Amino acid sequence: MAAQPYNVLFLCTGNSARSIIGEAILNKIGAGKFRAYSAGSQPKGRVNPHTIQLLQSLGYDTSVLRSKSWDEFAGAGGPEFNFVFTVCDGAAAEACPVWPGQPMTAHWGIPDPAEASGTQAEIALAFKEAYRLLNQRIGIFTSLPLRSLDQLSLRNRLREIGEIEGTTTRMTERS
Repeated sequence: MAAQPYNVLFLCTGNSARSIIGEAILNKIGAGKFRAYSAGSQPKGRVNPHTIQLLQSLGYDTSVLRSKSWDEFAGAGGPEFNFVFTVCDGAAAEACPVWPGQPMTAHWGIPDPAEASGTQAEIALAFKEAYRLLNQRIGIFTSLPLRSLDQLSLRNRLREIGEIEGTTTRMTERS
């Protein structure tokens, strides 16, 4: 009998770039082992066009991606999460809902590519950098022996992943 996939939620304030990218990456490289979702505390209501353009250029199916509120997942009937990762400092600092399943949480802050300015090439580079950092962290995460790590070791590993290159503000872990 195959094990149930781990449910993972990526949170950001606007849910238009970083959290969407995290959802797409994990659903692609973690297919079968993970099921990724994304949401925002104050969703923009649409996925950033640069996010769509980047993901499509990398071969991702973007037809299912949408900007959504974390309220969609906080109530009864939503998936029980095993992991919740904040990818922006704003969402990490907010009081989050109580998630079904009491998931393990970590902050993986990434600079916001949606705030990039300059030429189209400079903006595209900001999105590629966010993708690179998330892809690196998610790759490390998916290679962890999740079923054999005790809770404290796993919590430490998740925190360490959030502290690798490209981290924004380092948050103190909340209980």
